[in-house]
Amino acid sequence: MPKLIVQKFGGSSVANVERIQKVARRVVGYKNKGYNIVVVVSALGDTTDELIELAGQITSDPSEREMDMLLSTGEQISVALLAMAIHKLGKEAISFTGGQVGIMTDGNYTKARITRIEADNIREQLKKGRIVIVAGFQGVSSNQDITTLGRGGSDLTAVALATALQANECEIYTDVEGIYTTDPRIEPKARMIKAITFDEMLEMASLGAQVMQPRSIEVAKKFNMPLHVRSSFSQKSGTVILKEVTRMEDALITGITLNRNEAKITVCDVPDRPGGAAKLFKELSLNGVSVDMIVQNVSHTRKTDISFTVAKTNAHKAIKVTKKAAARIGAGDIILDENIARVGVVGIGMKSHPGVAAKMFDTLAQNRINIEMISTSDISISCIIQKKFAEKAVRSLHKNFGLG
Repeated sequence: MPKLIVQKFGGSSVANVERIQKVARRVVGYKNKGYNIVVVVSALGDTTDELIELAGQITSDPSEREMDMLLSTGEQISVALLAMAIHKLGKEAISFTGGQVGIMTDGNYTKARITRIEADNIREQLKKGRIVIVAGFQGVSSNQDITTLGRGGSDLTAVALATALQANECEIYTDVEGIYTTDPRIEPKARMIKAITFDEMLEMASLGAQVMQPRSIEVAKKFNMPLHVRSSFSQKSGTVILKEVTRMEDALITGITLNRNEAKITVCDVPDRPGGAAKLFKELSLNGVSVDMIVQNVSHTRKTDISFTVAKTNAHKAIKVTKKAAARIGAGDIILDENIARVGVVGIGMKSHPGVAAKMFDTLAQNRINIEMISTSDISISCIIQKKFAEKAVRSLHKNFGLG
């Protein structure tokens, strides 16, 4: 049985006809080496953003179901064009939507979770010697509604298919050469990391590194599916994401992250009695709003302030829900701040080296950057700061932790 490889190509990799043809040549090259190949493709370039903007011209509050119907079309264009490009190179290829290859999800529109994959259709096509091309980012619910898997969901499609098909390799092709110590567009001295653990990559992705979707890393870690992040535009080896990386034991910090897509909501004058916070966050949960960092001030007046962060895309929905919940518990004003950023340091070495937090806080203080909120885990520390200081914070931390 030939080795099976799953390859995912992001939107920048298929942004125009020339790039689609280049991807086709790369895929055919692997086929000529004797691989069975499943290719997962994102929408062309900025298509998803353009479709969101188009919906916004119709209504400021579109139905989430209809948004999934709309956004799923971007990937369908990509897979059909790539199949045509491969046909022109003399190889058999067939394109499918997520639903057609049995990617079954729950009914949570715009951020659906995969429940199972019925991959018999893919296996049948591979037996016939075809290259199978799958639309990323999408699936189908039990009542046959098209659903999407959230921003970056094509990564999740690729990892889930690699796991379901027990692939030998899963390659993630993007517009950068691998995972870097920080965003090289912010810090030109950023260094490419040759190997990184699932845990570190999950923290970096969760804290804002945009190379991979956090949920895809969770699935890869759960099923121990090694990932290979590479550039679509070069033959360089890229970064391997694994369960364990021996050399990382000596590294204190692996990377610096930045997320400018969060918003902070503050609920003022919350009555300081049991159950207030529970009612607020339960209401947010029931409405599908994920909350990240939470800070509650110590009360001396029988009232307290609660601040929390959400994804900026969810901010206005969160405000709407928060206002209703605040009214029920007798709280005061609601304040939204979208001019924030989250900067973080990540590294497994933090488990055995004290002083990382002190060094981070001292670096920010030296640069006169005020910290508004702090969150920690075993291998990361992140801070909410004002957005105008974001890039300065990243460069300073990158330099002071010796990552250049």
